[in-house]
Amino acid sequence: MTFRRAAITSVGRFLPEKVLSNKELAKMVDTSDEWILARTGIRERRIVEKGTGTSELAAKAAQEALDRRGISADDVDLIIVGTVTPDMMFPATACLVQDKINASRAWGFDLSAACCGFVYSLSVGSQFIASGMHDRVLVIGADVMSSIVDYRDRATCVIFGDGAGAVLLEASEDDAGLIGFEHKIEGAGGKFLNMPGGGSRHPASNETVQKGMHYVHQEGRQVFKYAVRRTYETTTKLLDRFDMTPDDVTLLIAHQANVRILDATAQRLGLPPEKVIKNIHKFGNTTGATIPLALYDAVEENRLDKGDVVLFSSVGAGFTAGASLFRWGGLRNGDG
Repeated sequence: MTFRRAAITSVGRFLPEKVLSNKELAKMVDTSDEWILARTGIRERRIVEKGTGTSELAAKAAQEALDRRGISADDVDLIIVGTVTPDMMFPATACLVQDKINASRAWGFDLSAACCGFVYSLSVGSQFIASGMHDRVLVIGADVMSSIVDYRDRATCVIFGDGAGAVLLEASEDDAGLIGFEHKIEGAGGKFLNMPGGGSRHPASNETVQKGMHYVHQEGRQVFKYAVRRTYETTTKLLDRFDMTPDDVTLLIAHQANVRILDATAQRLGLPPEKVIKNIHKFGNTTGATIPLALYDAVEENRLDKGDVVLFSSVGAGFTAGASLFRWGGLRNGDG
């Protein structure tokens, strides 16, 4: 079987209209604009209207990616959604997206890897293109974090926002596409970042609701230390495997969790500011959506040219860590 490289040929996104600023948050919890900005780099984040499911955001992001490419949802073979906030435990969010965009030929599934959800989904989707089993794969990162955040908890509520980003993967026409990836999980870190309620261990009950077990729980210091160390280790290991150095990287598109993590990572890799995408100030941490949203901004700002090397990197609950290298081939317009 001939293996093909999987190229990113289109991008899409969806962001809720409602903006929640730091000043507004300061009216809800003991914090301030200065405190949040200094510790996270976040100025504002987008929040959905109550009752809005992740599938709605994901479907709109996917539809934009298809529209930009100029193809129908019927041309899609597979839909992968990286999310930790599915509309419900089952069916999968991918099933709901498939129905919303009328992708009659597609099958799909959700991939749960927290903030690494999109990076992992990107690698998985690329394998279906590489093997020749599929020609077009939609990869979506989407989360409605406001549905699992306790707005009385300053440690978490200032961080998260809602959003969705999508990319279309197709077979490369040249050397563009996925070069390789490096992924890792360390389950011992799960106790530092999780949502303890709602699963089989602690099913929903009056007790779990009263204890706040359906909200995100995070030990920030432990997560920060892991994120800085593992991001550097994962990205350098990946670059070494392909005899590359940070100098070969055109753009680092990393998970937008905290501006201090982004800065520390860039410093350790020796990357100048112009090689690092930052949009955390306007969207916050949208978990599975941060990387496709950052890629969307890079495209809109004309920061990528054909042949450029893009390094995607993320860490998240699990603990999970992941990085992937892509050679940029440019977006495609029109059918074919």
